[in-house]
Amino acid sequence: MKIRVLVTGGTFDKEYNELNGALYFKDTHVREMLRLGRCQLDLDVRLLMMIDSLQMTDVDRELILRSCTDASDERIVVTHGTDTMAETARFLGERVRDQTIVLTGAMVPYTFGSSDGLFNLGSALAYAQTLPHGVYVAMNGRCFDWRNVRKNKGSGRFEESLGQPGPFMNREPGAS
Repeated sequence: MKIRVLVTGGTFDKEYNELNGALYFKDTHVREMLRLGRCQLDLDVRLLMMIDSLQMTDVDRELILRSCTDASDERIVVTHGTDTMAETARFLGERVRDQTIVLTGAMVPYTFGSSDGLFNLGSALAYAQTLPHGVYVAMNGRCFDWRNVRKNKGSGRFEESLGQPGPFMNREPGAS
């Protein structure tokens, strides 16, 4: 089973400028993360954009959507900034039917060494292989259905937006 990985930037790929303290984008770290994680999956990694999700527009989300729906791959992981990840998940979830799409990101840049990104990427790849068709957010060992997820900016965690387990938790295996 081949999995397409679409890179959009976000904290995953931010670099730190030691001179002025600014975060910026240079290149994606996803391939290095996969190598360090000793990933043995059949992956097709594609760079779509390198932006902070706060800068993401519906035009950018349309590009992500087209990249998903034009792909022959049924299983897709999208790396994404955490600030608007739930919004993009909703955008995709309302439009995609016959694919499993998992969005993931990091709260701490990969280059900081203490990033949650490597764990999140591995989790997203596992979820992409096992979940039924739908759109999901995978962060910090948890997976959320697009209809029931939000980033709690006070705690820095993703959680159910409705306060209850997401609909995919109650589905029969293989149901969509």
